[in-house]
Amino acid sequence: MLLIETLTQERIKIEPKEYGFRGNARNFDLNRDFIKQDTKNAAAFATIFHSVNPDIFIDNHVSNGADYQYAITHLFTQHNKLGGSLGVFLEKEMRPYIEKSLAKKQIPITPYVNVWGSTPEKGWTQFFDSPRYSTGYTTLFNTLGLMVETHMLKPYKIRVEQTYELLLSTLDFSKKKSSKIKELRKKNTKELLTKKTYPIAFKANKSNPTSLLFKGYEGSYIKSEVTNGKRLFYDKSKPYTKKIPYYNNFNAIKEITIPKAYILQKGWHKVTERLRNNGIAYTHFKHDTILTVETQHIANFNTRKSAYEGHYLHYNTTVKKTIKTVKFRKGDIYISTQQKGIRYIIETLEAEATDSFFNWNFFDTILQQKEGFSSYVFEDIAEQFLKENPTTKKELDKKIKADKSFAKNPYAQLYFVYKKTKHYEQAHLKLPIYKIY
Repeated sequence: MLLIETLTQERIKIEPKEYGFRGNARNFDLNRDFIKQDTKNAAAFATIFHSVNPDIFIDNHVSNGADYQYAITHLFTQHNKLGGSLGVFLEKEMRPYIEKSLAKKQIPITPYVNVWGSTPEKGWTQFFDSPRYSTGYTTLFNTLGLMVETHMLKPYKIRVEQTYELLLSTLDFSKKKSSKIKELRKKNTKELLTKKTYPIAFKANKSNPTSLLFKGYEGSYIKSEVTNGKRLFYDKSKPYTKKIPYYNNFNAIKEITIPKAYILQKGWHKVTERLRNNGIAYTHFKHDTILTVETQHIANFNTRKSAYEGHYLHYNTTVKKTIKTVKFRKGDIYISTQQKGIRYIIETLEAEATDSFFNWNFFDTILQQKEGFSSYVFEDIAEQFLKENPTTKKELDKKIKADKSFAKNPYAQLYFVYKKTKHYEQAHLKLPIYKIY
C-alpha cells in the first residue's frame, strides 16, 4: 500500500513522452494470446499466474473510440460466463462496492463503453471476454477478473490518479472479503465438477438490460474535412446524463455434456505443452488399449479471410459425433475432467468453443485429405458399390437432379460415391480428441 501511494505521488507529476506499441517483438498482441500462448510472454505469465493463484486479477489498459465524461471505465469478466455463486458475487457485491467506493472519492466510473460506429446514448452490450483475453483466461481458473480502461482523450495525470484509486478500492474490498472470495472460488470448482453440462457459447439477452445512468456528450455527424463523407463529432459543450440500456446479462446458447475424460492421441506436442504449462494433469496409456468412445469429425466451419494474431481463425465450428470402439496406442494421453482446470480443458479441447485449439488452427492438418482415388480405377468400384447400395444410388440421382453444377461435374459425382465407401480416408476431418462418458 505504501509503495503504491509513493508511486502515485511521483508518477502524476510526469506527462508521457511517448506511448507503447501494441505488438511485441514478433508483432503479437499479448492481450489476444492468453489461451493459445504463441509467445514466451504468455507462457511465462501462465507459469507466474498458476504459481501465485490469485483471488483477483486486474489488467490496466487505455481505450479509445467514443467520447464521454468519464476518465476511467471498468471491464469485469462477464458474470454469467463466470457462472455459479462466484459470478453472482462479482455482479452483486464486487462491482457495486468498487463503483460506490470510487463515487465517495468523487470519481465517476462506468462499464467499458463497447460502442463502435454508433453513439453511447443508444446503449451497448457488455464486452464478452473469451479466453483469448486476460480476464477471460484467468476466470477459467475461478479468479475474479477486472480490466481497467482509462480514456486516452483525458489528461494523463487524472488517468493515473484514478487508476491507483481503483486499485486501492479493490485492495480494500479484497481485504474485507478475502475469506469469502477464497470460499467461493473453491465452491465454484466443486459446483462445476458435479454438473453434467457446460456452456460453450453465449448471447446477450436483449430483453433484459440493466438501466445505466450514463454521463456523455451529445454526438452528431458533421462534414469531414478529409473525406467526402461525414465524421462523428462529440460536442463537449453539450454534456448530458441519461438512462440508457446496458446489456450485461447473457444466456447460454450452446452446451456440451461434460465427459468423464478426454483422450488425445500422442504427437500433438503444441497441445500437450500448453496443457502442462497450465497445470493440467494427465496420464499416458502404458499399453495399447481398446475403449468405446465418442469420436468427432469436423462437420462445418468458417475461416477468417484476414490474418489475426498469426492465425486464420476458424469460427461457427460444428462437429459430427459417433460412438465407436477405438484402439488407443501406448503413449496416448488420458485427461480426466475431475480436476481444478476443468474449464480450461473444455474451452480448449471442445472444437465448437470460441477459443478452442481447433479454432486457433492447432489441428489444421486434419483438414487436408491425404488419400484420394483414380477416376479410371474407381469407376468400376463405384458401379459395383451402387448396385449393392441402392439407397446411395437414389441419393446420387436426387442430387444430380437438384444441383445443376453437381450434374455437370462427373468427378464431384464420383467423389460423392467415394465418401460413402470404406475407401474414404477415415482420418480426414477427424479430431485426434476422443471423449469417455
